[in-house]
Amino acid sequence: MSPISKSEYLNSIKERYKNSSKSDKQLMLNEFCAVCGYNRKYAIRLLNSKSTHKAIKKLSKGGRKKQYDDPHILKIIQDIWSKTNLPCSKRLKAIIPIWLPYYEGELSEQLRHKLLTLSPATMDRLMAPMRSKFNKRGVATTKPGSILKKHIPIKTNQWDETKPGFIEADTVAHCGSSTEAMFVYSLNCVDIATSWTEQRAVWGKAEKGVIEAIKSIERNFPFELKGF
Repeated sequence: MSPISKSEYLNSIKERYKNSSKSDKQLMLNEFCAVCGYNRKYAIRLLNSKSTHKAIKKLSKGGRKKQYDDPHILKIIQDIWSKTNLPCSKRLKAIIPIWLPYYEGELSEQLRHKLLTLSPATMDRLMAPMRSKFNKRGVATTKPGSILKKHIPIKTNQWDETKPGFIEADTVAHCGSSTEAMFVYSLNCVDIATSWTEQRAVWGKAEKGVIEAIKSIERNFPFELKGF
């Protein structure tokens, strides 16, 4: 991302950042650091500064104009991205060929070719300013735990499992628009190879209730659990 783009991005979100809630500020700060590659403390200073951040002027580079700097391309990408629930650029790259045949409006062959040859990195560059407008993804009740991850053995390529017994699990909070007080969670377990699913309702998300629900699910699975 160029210095000019970073400055424009900063100026577009600074005022909204100052007027946002603490939780929204965290989301915006995470996105700002990820897009611009800034250290968190430096990013916070920029977002809280009173003066408008002036874009760094630089001499124009020689050579041909970037072929993807086309407003029509950005409009189509944004439309598909928003309608497919804001996927990451790598998933969006795979989605575009599926959606283009059904896209409303006539596309020239040249424009269609450009959309199909876009790389995930180019999509991230083009979409950086618009991503900040979609920073609120709903209510989340799980916080990332970097310390815990170091102690859990991780197996990659889990989607290639062909043997039953390797499951993916998650909880869904039935809390409406507020996470205050106690409410029910759904514990969902899906076997990757067979798509066999089991669900249990859990009051709160305490260790005892979740473990009891997992044991109940394990007894109900028609095969031995091998990976979780």
